[in-house]
Amino acid sequence: MNRRTLLSLIGLATAAAPALAAGKQPAAKQRVVFQVSDSDPAKWNLALNNARNVQADLGQENVQIELVAYGPGLDMLKAESKVADRLAGALDENVGLIACENTMTNMHVTKDDMYSGIGYVKAGVTHLMKRQREGWAYIRP
Repeated sequence: MNRRTLLSLIGLATAAAPALAAGKQPAAKQRVVFQVSDSDPAKWNLALNNARNVQADLGQENVQIELVAYGPGLDMLKAESKVADRLAGALDENVGLIACENTMTNMHVTKDDMYSGIGYVKAGVTHLMKRQREGWAYIRP
């Protein structure tokens, strides 16, 4: 073990000491990623409702949420989306809204066509794979 690793471990132990002394484990932030790949506005609303419900149940500060839209689901994140009025609320509640750039290219959609404030990844499917490898819970409503 090198010195930097040892110092990092000591720092983590020191930071966790008050919680451990009180008999509590430091709470790890939950992480969940939702796949949105359908063109059905009812499913878009379901995904947004699920995200809101997860935050209500676990506490917004205890969970990190991303909705990844690709394929036909990309329409959810367009500026003129049928759920555009709900996207601002999701962003305000720290829900990450992420569009697939591969789908955008194939659909001839530009960032100017998309809802303001969302994020982008090169490939939605590989982003989901990455998140699952990182231990994120995966939901497809």
